[in-house]
Formats: sequence, C-alpha cells, structure tokens
Amino acid sequence: MLLDLVFIAGLLLSTASQLRVDGIPFGPGEGLLLAWLAIMATREVARLGPPLTPALSRLLIFWSAFGGALCLGAMTGYALGDLHDPRWFYHDIAAYTFATLLSCFGLVHLETDGRLRPRMWLFVGLGAVLLALQAAIGWMGDGFGGFEAWEWDRLRGLTENANQLALTSAVVGLLALHLADTARRPLPRLAACLCIGVAVVVGRLTKSDAFLLVIAVSGVVYVVMKLKTWMLAEQNPLPLRSAAAWGLALSLPFAVALAAPFGSSIAQQAETVAAQAMRGGGQHETRETANLRFVIWSDAVRRGLEALSLGLGPGPHLKIPDEIAVGRRSSGGPRDVTQPEIQLAPNFEAHNTVLDIFVQGGLPALLCLAWLLGGIVAGAWRRQFDAVTTLVCGLAAYSLFHFILRQPVVWFALVVCLAATSGRFTAGVRTGMSKTFPRGEREPCVY
Repeated sequence: MLLDLVFIAGLLLSTASQLRVDGIPFGPGEGLLLAWLAIMATREVARLGPPLTPALSRLLIFWSAFGGALCLGAMTGYALGDLHDPRWFYHDIAAYTFATLLSCFGLVHLETDGRLRPRMWLFVGLGAVLLALQAAIGWMGDGFGGFEAWEWDRLRGLTENANQLALTSAVVGLLALHLADTARRPLPRLAACLCIGVAVVVGRLTKSDAFLLVIAVSGVVYVVMKLKTWMLAEQNPLPLRSAAAWGLALSLPFAVALAAPFGSSIAQQAETVAAQAMRGGGQHETRETANLRFVIWSDAVRRGLEALSLGLGPGPHLKIPDEIAVGRRSSGGPRDVTQPEIQLAPNFEAHNTVLDIFVQGGLPALLCLAWLLGGIVAGAWRRQFDAVTTLVCGLAAYSLFHFILRQPVVWFALVVCLAATSGRFTAGVRTGMSKTFPRGEREPCVY
C-alpha cells in the first residue's frame, strides 16, 4: 500500500511544477517517482525480472521500435545538417527515457497481485482531492500560500501552465468514467461520478480549448459505444435498454431527415456556441488561433517531409512564429512560465502529438504509436470496455493541441488500459463466466 501511495502521489505531483526548485526541473513529484523506480528496480533484480505478460511484451516492443525510430530520425537530421537546440535535444532524450522506465515498471506494478482496480481508485481519489485543493487555492486568491494559481483568467493551480492542470483533469475524469462504467454497486458508481464532476469543473476553470474538445469527443464516443453494447446484447427477452437503443438507432435517419432543412441555421448556432465556450469567447479570437495553428502545423508537415518522413530526432525543430514572438515582447504575463527563447536554432514544437512525433521520429514512430493504441482499442472492443475506448479517444482529442507523449499521467492512463485489455483469463474463468453471463453481456471486471 505504501509503494502504491508513493507511485500515485509522484504521478499526480509531477505536474505541480510550481513546487520545483528554481532553475531545476525537479520537484517532489519527480523525487517520489525516482524513489519508486529505485525500489521497483531493486525488487525486480532480486527476483530475476518480472514475468513477461502480453501487456508488458507489447509495451517493450513499442518502446524498442519507437526508440529505434527516434535514433533513425537523429541520424537523418545529422545527415541533412539539421540545426537543433542541444538543451531541448537532451531534455527529450531524458523525458523519453523516464517515460519508458515509468511505463514499464508501472505496468509490472499494476499487474502485480491482481490489484489494478484498487490502484485506479487510489489515483482517481487522490487526483480528485488534489484538483479540488488547487481550485480552493485559486479561490483564495492569487498569491495564497506563495503560489500564483491563475494564469491571467485561467486556473493553473500548482502548475506553471493551465494546460498541465487541464490534462490532469482529463486523465482523472476519464479513468473515473471507466470506474463508474464497470462498478457493480451504486455507492462506488456514485463516488466515481463525483470524481468526474470535480475533474470537469476544474478542467473548465482552466479555460482549455483542448479540455472542451475532450468533453465533446468523450461524450459522443461513450454514448455511441454504450448504444453498440446494448444493441448487440443477445438475451431473451430483449432488455429494456437494448430495445431503447434499437429504437433510437432506427429513429436516427428520420431525425436527420427532419433536421436537414434547418441544417444551415443549426450549424451557425453551434458555431456561435462553440466559439463562446472556447478561450477568448469570440469568433475573431478563435479564428486567429486557428490561423496560427494552421501556420505551425503546416511548418511541421513541411519539416517532416524534408526529412523524407524519417524524422529529425528528439527535440523541437520548428522556428517560433513571428506572431508569438511579438506577443511575448508586447504583453506581460505570469511569472515562472517556461518558454523557449528566440535563438538561431529552431526550438519550437507543433503542439500536436501526431505532428511532433512525425517531425521527431517520422512515419516509423507514428506507426509504432498507432500499433500500440490500436491494440488497446481492439482489446477494449473485445472485452466491451466502452470507457477504455472513450479514454483513448479523449486523450487523442487532447493531443490535437498539445504534445502529451512525455507526460507521466498520460502513460499511467495508457498502461492501465493495457493491463485492463490484455489481462490473462484462464479457461476455467472464461467457462464460468459464459455460464453466468450470456453472450453479448459484458464480463465483470476481474482485475
């Protein structure tokens, strides 16, 4: 239990960058995670290594292939004479190494003793408490406790960037959704729903457009997956929820046909509502942000193609756009916000996970990530874990506006999905379940 607490606390505090020592990218979260890694490594060496489970095998194959793709990209960049910032080059190498160790040992720890679900509850519970605490610090006012909890009008809590807090809120909320979806009793389901509520409230206080997209995408995906599960349930007589799902699906074409004449008006109203919900609250600001993202993403695609789709190695490889450089000079902002400085070497990222991986590792690295996530989604489909599919889609939506592959909380969510969808069932367990739960019904969560 103590080892679980150290692990979970380290993960949650890893985003609390205001707690780090000035000038050193090291804080209590990183300290707890390093101590946990040392304990785990010592334990695994003492017992001559962990068992090679299907989930661990898949993860090791991914990191081996992904690391090879990054090495190939670095060699390609060297051959092309690419100029890069050494500081961020070594930063990414250290970050990927840390993510590799954390994800592999984390998966081993989560699969130990069959206590995956209690560890998920510990993460979600402590995460909700930490999110509520950061919201309370923000409510107390900027400067309370020596922390600057606001980035302009965006809640950032103990982080240096409001988007970090939004990412933690998204991960906590999506994992809580899985716990609520697979809970067997009303009380745990209610507790998970309360954690979802805390995550949504704090995430909206960050005014993150990516978090708003996560809510929209996750909601649609979860509803669609639940309808699919209910419609494919083979029971006699047909359950009420299955009949309702079929009725909704059959009435959908008629609803679309009736709404078609009003499509233009509905689209305009939806665009207005979406623009008001996003940061800035107006169509002009939203259009400016979209244009800037298009410029950055176009530059990332160009750089990736110049490298023959093999990548340029770890680190940022884009120049800081002129609009951002001018904005930094003309407007003040919160202190303690780490940003790349304008230098001769490119040191800016696309802020899009797919494009950043394409620039660093090229098409091979993208194929590695697609293989890993595709295996998770396929396993979730087979086991009818609708919330796991929702979690992957939600993280994919968030990754459209941020590079999240180096974040410890993201890898915790992914290894949880790996462990849940690659769990080992004995033949006896499967036979017993098939007798109790008819085909089409979800098997109970045994992890």
